[in-house]
Amino acid sequence: MAESLYDILGVKKDAAPDAIRSAYRKLARKNHPDVNPGDTAAEDRFKKIAAAYEVLSDASKRSAYDEFGDASLAGGFDPAKAREYARWQDTRRERAQTFDDGPVEFDFAEMFGRGRPRGPSRGPDLHATLQMDLRQALEGAEISLEVPGQGTIRVRVPKGADNDSVIRLPGKGAPGVRGGPPGDLVIETVVAPHPLVERDGLDLHLRLPVDLDEAYNGGAIEVPTFDGPVMLKVPPRSQTGTKLRLRGKGVSRKDARGDMIVALDVRLPDTDDPALAQAIKDSKSAYSTPVRQGLSL
Repeated sequence: MAESLYDILGVKKDAAPDAIRSAYRKLARKNHPDVNPGDTAAEDRFKKIAAAYEVLSDASKRSAYDEFGDASLAGGFDPAKAREYARWQDTRRERAQTFDDGPVEFDFAEMFGRGRPRGPSRGPDLHATLQMDLRQALEGAEISLEVPGQGTIRVRVPKGADNDSVIRLPGKGAPGVRGGPPGDLVIETVVAPHPLVERDGLDLHLRLPVDLDEAYNGGAIEVPTFDGPVMLKVPPRSQTGTKLRLRGKGVSRKDARGDMIVALDVRLPDTDDPALAQAIKDSKSAYSTPVRQGLSL
């Protein structure tokens, strides 16, 4: 854990101003460069002691340090804005992190800078995470996002967004320091798993149940896609796991479009039918080779 300003002066967090002043004077005399000529370690300690006293001897600076820690030491730090961001984030955490209400994650040190710039400095970027379902990711969407200090902004999510896709909005990040320009708002997308469809790059994979008649005799069957239902031709004597391709029914992104890969899942009847049971027994002669021939581990 980093050494706190109180640790540097060797006082407790609730120390009175007089105790802080006394500790500073004692340590400053002990580590002053004039008392330790050529001792760079003592000189570094003296600088840390002086910097700690500068903050803890000032009531407003000490209050900000107690509330925000080291982040308050950055140049241009604004406690009012930091509290506004904190309240905004707490509200977002209490609500469901849905597609239309993605939270902005940040830390105060990054928001207001880690150093003490003397001139204008660009504000850091803010990061938002937007959650969406697969259809929204494939089709694209326009969503509203609340950014503290800026109100509601509209964000266009392009078609074909995937996990960790990045949308950058220039000038919509944390405010600049000492009149510097603001940073950007960087939005990363998170796509929720679909119960039936898996995505692999630009291709979509669907496991499609078919009955014995459709698998053995073949024929045209209806398949759901994100563009609406289409007809798929199933070859006769198709097995479970047979993969058929619907071209152009995958993910569309700029000039490229993937396919939908349909894997057949042959389902047996789930009711007791003596005639069917006998027919299946009689079907053994229809196999060209024994079912488990050549199977070994």
